[in-house]
Amino acid sequence: MVILESPSVSDTSPLFQPFKLRSMTIPNRIVMAPMTRNFSPNGVPTDEVRDYYRRRAEAHVGLIISEGTTVARGGASNDPRIPNFHKPDALAGWKSVISAVQDVGGVMGPQLWHQGMLRKPGTGPDPDAPSDGPSGLTHRGKAVQDAPSEEDVWDMVTAFADAAGEAKRLGFDCIELHGAHGYLIDEFFWSVMNVREDRFGGDLPDRATFAAEIIKQCRERVGDDMPIILRFSQWKSQDYDAKLAESPQELEAFLRVFVEAGVDCLHCSQRRFWEAEFEAVDGMDGLNLAGWAKKLTGLPTITVGSVGLSTEFTGAFRGESSKTRPLTDVIERLERGEFDMVGVGRALLQDPFWAQKIFDGNFEDLSDYDAAALKTLY
Repeated sequence: MVILESPSVSDTSPLFQPFKLRSMTIPNRIVMAPMTRNFSPNGVPTDEVRDYYRRRAEAHVGLIISEGTTVARGGASNDPRIPNFHKPDALAGWKSVISAVQDVGGVMGPQLWHQGMLRKPGTGPDPDAPSDGPSGLTHRGKAVQDAPSEEDVWDMVTAFADAAGEAKRLGFDCIELHGAHGYLIDEFFWSVMNVREDRFGGDLPDRATFAAEIIKQCRERVGDDMPIILRFSQWKSQDYDAKLAESPQELEAFLRVFVEAGVDCLHCSQRRFWEAEFEAVDGMDGLNLAGWAKKLTGLPTITVGSVGLSTEFTGAFRGESSKTRPLTDVIERLERGEFDMVGVGRALLQDPFWAQKIFDGNFEDLSDYDAAALKTLY
């Protein structure tokens, strides 16, 4: 068993190098990962939400990705306190957020989100709306409603593109598309839920068509300068053992669709970043998901998954706390170019000054994660 020592100030320098993505210059490699907070009454980000993001921008977070914010489909959200990115009052709230973040030198993008079939019918700000999915199937393959028409699917695509255009208009620095964790975009990837027989179904690269069309339409709305990030995962909220791609070859064919569509960066979600994605290929110390994605596509990647903490994030929703985990291995992987940026979730959720403490070398001031942080906005 390898004992990880806490890194010294000089050892953290790879985390604090700037990075350029299209026209966006990120001051360092720390990314605030998106975390659902449910603190936006009627979908409108408040002054408290604005200050929540500004505090982290002031304290050495390189790139902030917002909590998931929903696109203009009635069934996109299961909770009216989740912010949206299409109604005028919500957009005014987001304008306040990005202005505050940029006023202190921060860089930020919204994560555009649709919950898909994970949203329980009858919930959210539009309870009468149906839940969207590729084929009307649950994650167990059970038919619970009619499959959407191709016209309906194109309307879903347009909803993401419209939100991207609003992000550009409001002055955000980039956008991220939530294509992970079993939500709508990811459901199109998953053979259990996508059994379509048109251009949006088929084998894994064909099932990536929905996301590719979203990327293409978003590019038309945001222009050539604004980066588009896609977050994806192998695991699903409904099935932690799920794998879209069983081999590097399958992963390459899948990701190549997004490269050709024009995505700029892949945000590769794992529950534990230190785990090898294809252990049978390169061993238990092999490349993680972000490492393989970068190797196979040449695109910049963000790694994420329990950075700075000892246990994966789902335990927090069960009320479990997590011990602080040294950063030695993530910094070593970053320095040798396995990936380009490091997504940090719960550690930054609990402590807005986490990145500042790392920068200053105040490792003794880092604290274990308390699950009660999920219930606060700080």
